[in-house]
Amino acid sequence: MGKATSTATTAAALEDRARDLDAADPLRAFRERFVAMDGVVAYLDGNSLGRPPLTTRDRLDRFVREEWGGRLIRGWDEGWMDLGQAIGDRLGRVVLGAAPGQVVVADSTTVMLYKLARAAVAAMPDRREIVLDTDNFPTDRYVLEGIASERGLDLRWIETDPVAGVTGDDVAAAVGPATALLVLSHVSYRTAHVADAAHITAIAHEAGALVLWDVSHSAGSVEIALDAWGADLAAGCTYKYLNGGPGSPAFGYVRAEHQDVLQQPIWGWLGRRDPFAMDPGYEPAPGLTSVVSGTPPVLGMLPLTTSLDLIEEAGIGAIRAKSLTMTAFALEVVDALLGPLGARVVSPRDPFRRGGHVTVRHPAFRDLMGPLWERGVLADYREPECIRIGLSPLSTSFAETHAGLAVLAGLLEEATR
Repeated sequence: MGKATSTATTAAALEDRARDLDAADPLRAFRERFVAMDGVVAYLDGNSLGRPPLTTRDRLDRFVREEWGGRLIRGWDEGWMDLGQAIGDRLGRVVLGAAPGQVVVADSTTVMLYKLARAAVAAMPDRREIVLDTDNFPTDRYVLEGIASERGLDLRWIETDPVAGVTGDDVAAAVGPATALLVLSHVSYRTAHVADAAHITAIAHEAGALVLWDVSHSAGSVEIALDAWGADLAAGCTYKYLNGGPGSPAFGYVRAEHQDVLQQPIWGWLGRRDPFAMDPGYEPAPGLTSVVSGTPPVLGMLPLTTSLDLIEEAGIGAIRAKSLTMTAFALEVVDALLGPLGARVVSPRDPFRRGGHVTVRHPAFRDLMGPLWERGVLADYREPECIRIGLSPLSTSFAETHAGLAVLAGLLEEATR
């Protein structure tokens, strides 16, 4: 049997396996509840921007016609003002493992990270150090660099192996009596490594530091337990696995015991006690409301409600179970079709240390993104030389995963001849 025949046989066997996995998938019916993808062979970028549920169209249309158009300014007195905390409570219950009154939807991820991190270091004036890792998402690093410059603080960097990720030993060696705040991502944006959040949080607390988790790449695909971890603060976006739409607002978590102690730095009128008094001087509102700065992004929050309907119906445990099966299948396809062409997996092989995407590296990938998109396969490229395969359990099929990776393998074979 020649090489071409062997490869074709392997591809056919994988295609059959994908079909069998789809038939056995308990969440398969959810795929039909998303807007159709005209001209797309495979959407493998759900870790960057989730697909819209069909019900999002109806929800937005109804809001424009009945709530915005029908109620006009009266809508603020009929629930809009409190929508960020109402959706935050539901997000906490369905996705984040957080009791009511600790999650608010507002701002962008960058702004929310700044507000929470800046409040944390201000509450620890005798500690002059922020601990973070070199492989964290650029926004996280830039925000903390800015805060350190603003406050005259020191940054202590954990040099990260992207595959191994940040470990408890790494954190234990970095935190100490000077540490005010530790900031890490629960799931690495580059490789999908899942940090042991409970263990790491406990280590930081033993050193007397506060901990802020970025859960942008885990919310909606990996089980999160902010309360059980003992997390002090957390932030994340809603447009990835939460399908909130491009630029949808972020969310912030502030543990109940910190809410009347930490003071965030962007003092807007809706974070003030009795904002409609319009009085001079800023007095923070009690509880989670103090995290709010400006007007709630009502229109931007609505798609999140329809996505939470689907996530709650499916159950985050079932979503995570399918995610593990999907990434394992993706690794199987990569090993069979891309591995012989020199591609290398840089995501963890251990399923319990792997989030919802798989990252593959090859020097030719930079030049393949255009041809890949032209053939209807949407994935994304990240330096150095990496393509991320983002698999959204509710909207992605195994057959779609195989089809997209088979196209990538064909392009890579042509490029490496």
